[in-house]
Amino acid sequence: MAYEPERITAYANRVLSGLTNVNRERLVRGVLSKIQRESISAEDITQAFIMSALELVSREEPEWKYAAARALLTSLYKKAAVNRRYKSYTDRPYGAFYPMVADMVQRGLYREELTQAYTKEQIEELGAVIDPSRDLLFDYIGLLTLAERYLTGDFDGKTVELPQERYMVIAMFLMHTEPEDKRMELVKEAYWAMSNLYMTAATPTMSNAGKATGGQLSSCFIDTVDDSLEGIFDSNTDVARLSKMGGGIGVYLGKVRARGSDIRGHKNTSSGVIPWIRQLNNTAVSVDQLGTRKGAISVYLDVFHKDILAFLDLKLNNGDERLRAHDIFHGVCIPDLFMEAVEARADWTLFCPHEVRSLFGWGLEDFYDESVGSGSFREKYAEAVAHPLLPRITVPAIDIMKRIMKSQLETGTPYMFYRDTVNRANPNSHRGMIYSSNLCTEIMQNQSPTVTESEELVTKDGQTRIVITKIPGDFVVCNLNSINLARAIPDDILERLIPIQVRMLDNVIDINNIEILQAQHTNQQYRAVGLGTFGLHHLLALKGIRWESDEAVAYNDELYERINYLAIKASAELAKEKGAYPAFEGSDWQTGNYFMKRYTEESDDGEVLSMDGMWHDLMLEVRGGGIRNGYLIAVAPNGSTSIIAGSTASIDPIYEQLSYEEKTTYKIANPAPDLSPKTIWFYKTAFTIDQHWSIKAAAARQRHIDQAQSFNLYVTPDIKASAFLALHIDAWKSGVKSTYYVRSRALTIEECESCAS
Repeated sequence: MAYEPERITAYANRVLSGLTNVNRERLVRGVLSKIQRESISAEDITQAFIMSALELVSREEPEWKYAAARALLTSLYKKAAVNRRYKSYTDRPYGAFYPMVADMVQRGLYREELTQAYTKEQIEELGAVIDPSRDLLFDYIGLLTLAERYLTGDFDGKTVELPQERYMVIAMFLMHTEPEDKRMELVKEAYWAMSNLYMTAATPTMSNAGKATGGQLSSCFIDTVDDSLEGIFDSNTDVARLSKMGGGIGVYLGKVRARGSDIRGHKNTSSGVIPWIRQLNNTAVSVDQLGTRKGAISVYLDVFHKDILAFLDLKLNNGDERLRAHDIFHGVCIPDLFMEAVEARADWTLFCPHEVRSLFGWGLEDFYDESVGSGSFREKYAEAVAHPLLPRITVPAIDIMKRIMKSQLETGTPYMFYRDTVNRANPNSHRGMIYSSNLCTEIMQNQSPTVTESEELVTKDGQTRIVITKIPGDFVVCNLNSINLARAIPDDILERLIPIQVRMLDNVIDINNIEILQAQHTNQQYRAVGLGTFGLHHLLALKGIRWESDEAVAYNDELYERINYLAIKASAELAKEKGAYPAFEGSDWQTGNYFMKRYTEESDDGEVLSMDGMWHDLMLEVRGGGIRNGYLIAVAPNGSTSIIAGSTASIDPIYEQLSYEEKTTYKIANPAPDLSPKTIWFYKTAFTIDQHWSIKAAAARQRHIDQAQSFNLYVTPDIKASAFLALHIDAWKSGVKSTYYVRSRALTIEECESCAS
């Protein structure tokens, strides 16, 4: 079409409407410099506006990222209108909702449940609730991420779904099994929560809910490998099947016999855990996540396992490549006794779990210390050390710790999993034990291996079948969504928000289709969910609270106590409606120990003095009526979805006040959210923050988080060993359950998209 200056000006006015700290003339000049005036398409103009606005983004003028987002919205609106054959207007950019849903179901793009559970009139009613003005909440990178990764395209990749429609379809799908008399209101409430960016669903839910060709809705899984050839290979198969569907997987290998152990009495025949880890590494590479990226698998091993030294070197760039697994992530499971030995510069003894079990009839990995300074693990460990016939390797504990820290500085891992701290706080210890965590170290739930009981030929009606019988173990499933703290807290809507989030998570458990049957069983037994948060640094900056301050620590304590209370309250209300989770009887929820451990005041001699009335009433409510979800809170990394919501990731401080997103041909400037002369003083960057302050805040939060948090440590490459060790000692003593990556400016870490919810 011909170039028309008036159209450029009108477009600029529309894009900049409501933005106060931008200059129209600067934008128009940039656009005019990029277009050919003789012949130009509408898409060319849109791209010129996007690029010109992005070029103007700076610390001083961050609002340009919203101007670029509005230009991108124009493009999305036009493409959807063309591809769905409707007219798009400035005041009505969305087409009719029901025809779109019906057509998408018919074409095999949406699930049939959407038109089976809802009538035409109901879908039209929900379409009337869709509010296009909420698209203006997105900044450019957030909208681009949503469009590229989550919005439904047709089979040719063309735009057919718009942002508010994605939120409404997710809400409809997650609520489609709710009773008919309340279903519509629940859909509207879920849409309200998501479309206002008060919360985000996890990446698998955002990507797949309501889509006919999508995968499962859960973020990640944790398997426990049995010490048998069948157990090892069955686990690898399960991992491959889950990776295919986009799940991130954690694998606990602490029960597998060590290198040099016997197999059926034949001495020195076991090759240990490293070859099996390399096999998992190959699985991660060859069975990718929905055809988009290699699988994401983490492996965990106890620090008292005989293979721990080789395990700690898995990702190093030097040494024997036959002992390396560069595409895997690894974590080490650490008891209090080991950290005490590190502090005391004492020796540490390593054992093979098979040899311990053969001699004693029990495994060290099956015990933990009930309290610091006493308990069963240290007693069993002492018994193993004292037995003269039990093979072992003895090394200084500090040497193992040095190996851990060396790997962390070179590769970012291993993760640290403080097993005694974790299990002392496990509300479901009556039904098992927590051996390790997931790919992002925030999920901590009961685990046990699945064991093959029998395999037999069965002939019936002339047909012969091989029937394999297995005893299902606890195969952990992570169901996640997260509160956007920087929007929810200023708007004071937690009391309204958290109940709908908990219901959405609980519904994922019943709706989800997981191929691994023991995972389905575990999901139903515990009904575990992981309500998380993001935008913490964003919120602190808005409130004018410095990261390195007692005020920040106290605020973390108060905020997460409130979130925990509301989450438990919501799950208890849901239990009255739908029933408690099957494993409730005998749990710390049922006995009240969960509340007693966290919310009672004690005298110096340990006598319980009192419990806050609010918590006391809630304890009685849960004991009497149950709770719907056996695990409730877990703070995931939230990398992708926090970008969509335009906030800071998880509980992390910002990397830079002005960072850049690298694209193929250009870089996009991305200022910290709500960066202004007022907030800039409260946006101290991650690598300049004293990490001991971050540990204090993490410890304050941990008391109110029944699972854990993806807690990163930020260090400089030249950190002294003594200072680095002091951080680990501080985290352990403070009661932090795990640490995630050790991040350094020298490291580039590729994370799991599924878990970065």
